[in-house]
Amino acid sequence: MDNLQLIQSKIHEIRGQRVMLDRDLAEMYGVETRALNQAVKRNIDRFPEDFMFQLTKEECLRSQIVILKTEQGKHLKYMPYVFTEMGVAMLSSVLRSPTAIQVNISIMRAFVAVRQMLSNPIETRVDRIETQVRELKQYMEEVLVDQNDINEDTMIQLELINQTLAELQAKDQNSKNRNPIGYRLPGRDDNK
Repeated sequence: MDNLQLIQSKIHEIRGQRVMLDRDLAEMYGVETRALNQAVKRNIDRFPEDFMFQLTKEECLRSQIVILKTEQGKHLKYMPYVFTEMGVAMLSSVLRSPTAIQVNISIMRAFVAVRQMLSNPIETRVDRIETQVRELKQYMEEVLVDQNDINEDTMIQLELINQTLAELQAKDQNSKNRNPIGYRLPGRDDNK
């Protein structure tokens, strides 16, 4: 799985928005989740609710994406924060390391790729696949027709070869029935 696909797999739909979990972002940035959240809280005025929000307990319980690690215990101490695409962009102004800049660029590309994939209607993709299948089918039919033509030509050639061999064999049989041509030496029996 390449980097873009890895990032796309960490984009989730919650409350009708595409978001990323704080722990996934922290892992990508190479910092602890706690450190990422502290940096955000120090700059909380940059993160309105359409940039970042905290999941409720019910959302965490219903969600398949918030999976607890066994070493952390059975219950979440703090509900995770999630960041929308704009929130992730804002993180670049809060986290200023070279790694953070590169990760942010990759994440922005992943969000754009997800948006393009979702804006491209399924019918269009299905139509494209159907067109490719039709073209492949037509190509295969042409190949089979060509193969049949070759087989027919080969059959005709084999038939001609068999006919020629039969004619040669018939001529050979006729030559055995003929009397030998030439001189006979006295005292020699040619029938042996």
